[in-house]
Amino acid sequence: MIRKHFAGFVASTLAIAVTVQAFAGTVTTDGADIVVKTKGGLEVATTDSAFSFKLGGRLQADYGRFDGYYTKDGDTADAAYFRRAYLELGGTAYKDWKYQVNYDFSHNSGTSNDGYFDEASVSYVGFKPVTLRAGRFDEDFGLEKATSSKWVTAMERNAAYELADWVNSHENGMGLQASSVVADMAYLSASVAAKNINDSHGDSVKQFNARAVFAPMHETGNVLHFGLDFASRDLTDTAFDSRIRPRLGVRGVSTSGGNDAGTNGNRATFGGGVGLNSANLTAVGAYDTDTVFGGEFAFATGPFSAQAEYLNRKMKADSNAYQDIRASGYYGQLAYTLTGESRIYKLDGAKFDTIKPENKQYGAWEVFYRYDNIKVDDKNVVVNTATREAGDAKATMNTIGVNWYANEAVKISANYIKVNTDRVTNNVGDDSGDALVARLQYVF
Repeated sequence: MIRKHFAGFVASTLAIAVTVQAFAGTVTTDGADIVVKTKGGLEVATTDSAFSFKLGGRLQADYGRFDGYYTKDGDTADAAYFRRAYLELGGTAYKDWKYQVNYDFSHNSGTSNDGYFDEASVSYVGFKPVTLRAGRFDEDFGLEKATSSKWVTAMERNAAYELADWVNSHENGMGLQASSVVADMAYLSASVAAKNINDSHGDSVKQFNARAVFAPMHETGNVLHFGLDFASRDLTDTAFDSRIRPRLGVRGVSTSGGNDAGTNGNRATFGGGVGLNSANLTAVGAYDTDTVFGGEFAFATGPFSAQAEYLNRKMKADSNAYQDIRASGYYGQLAYTLTGESRIYKLDGAKFDTIKPENKQYGAWEVFYRYDNIKVDDKNVVVNTATREAGDAKATMNTIGVNWYANEAVKISANYIKVNTDRVTNNVGDDSGDALVARLQYVF
């Protein structure tokens, strides 16, 4: 039903957009004149910037081949799927109100029960320099998450995020966030959200996030960025999915939007999950608080950029039958634009943005290398199984890749990933694997 109504809304919007373009010479308004832009989507705005709307979107079509650890039997499998297929509508109302609605037709965001929305939020900017945002959106945690999926360097964000995937995901809940740029050198944000899991009394689990970034150098091609992150949620009297199941850079082992590796895709459990019921939920009263700390660093000069992040998580046990679960991870990344362009950086949001090709014929070419390292310490695992030994589960990833920004709308990416694991294997004992993944992206 939600998809039916949304499709009708989209059709109506497109009809209005076509009408505006077809009869632009005869449009009249009762206020300021309007300006219609068609580069990078369709945007209509009044000349006084009090009202506007922009219709855009992104399409990311992925294909990958992978073997070894990434499949349960170790043989080569492949996947072809839409990683994201967003239709995006945003704009301004009465100058101080902003809105954004992103719907994911690939069904990798949200669920059928809550609608496949990546974002549905309203912001108020009248309290400058503070912005207030309410609705469904990804909470602030980490540099790579702040950077749009359109413009992250690697095709998938770093593996450390997968140790605590709830920290910067809306999970179909609702939230309220306050953010601000301070003294033209810092960015601060804080949020509270009610997620889609409840305690035994029906009270929704509340999540608190905070992010602080100091960026004394924040111009494109001249960036120095330091950040701290915090997220916490109270799991008292709550049944929840405690499993830590990283995909390790290969979404095709388990995804929506097309054909993945099916039952042969290996998305192993590194920690958590002891005592799960048939719904994959840990027992009520097993854990108390779930707390995550993070750190960020970035440096850019001209076409060169370097960045790194660190994450540390502790799931505190609330029962003698369970032990604390700890997880930590980090990555380091080096990138260079062969054609000389710099990555755009925005202090508002403390994030990198796109690379705009200077040569319209050949576009911009970027190469990068990234190293990921994660570890999960779960002392609840005391007995060896065929795929998980007792002790710290670890994984390292080496990724090399190339991005071709053919123009401002088209980006083509290819990544090669080599993974090695410790105390976690697939069903035939493989503790290493290789993957080659590629993406065609179109944004408008």
